Amino acid sequence: MKKTHQKEKLPAGFPLLDDKDIAILQMLQQNARITVREISDAIHLSTTPVHERIKRMEEAGVIRQYATLLNPTQIKRGLTVICYVSLKQHNRTAGARFIKAIHDMQEVVECFSISGEFDFMLKVMVENMDAYYDFHVHKLGEAENIGHVQSVFVMGIVKQTHRLV
Repeated sequence: MKKTHQKEKLPAGFPLLDDKDIAILQMLQQNARITVREISDAIHLSTTPVHERIKRMEEAGVIRQYATLLNPTQIKRGLTVICYVSLKQHNRTAGARFIKAIHDMQEVVECFSISGEFDFMLKVMVENMDAYYDFHVHKLGEAENIGHVQSVFVMGIVKQTHRLV
């Protein structure tokens, strides 16, 4: 009997992930450029079933995309700032305008809608403090409907991962 892992509901008709699927996902998260042959050798399946499992997980949305992780200091994005933002107005139109503005700001690499005192949490990556000041004053500060912004500067990274399984 296969051991299954179900952390969230999968699309209707999609079988639960078994140990082989989890092993494939772990290997792809560690190295998205790993070949089907290397995966098949490691998990003791032939290449065709491995390829079919990957394709099935892509089509079901379990695998959303493949990415290249960059060294921020090597591309002049060495300063990370967490910005907490509250909006003045809380209606659908005002929120949509803010979200559209955030999508247009390349310095914002992540944006979360949050509960509590603030409405959004932004992860901003820039070259240095001067670049952050410019971003804060000329981009974020010019966005419509901003009530309050609190900036927290990341001093160091204790743990950073993109692995979910």
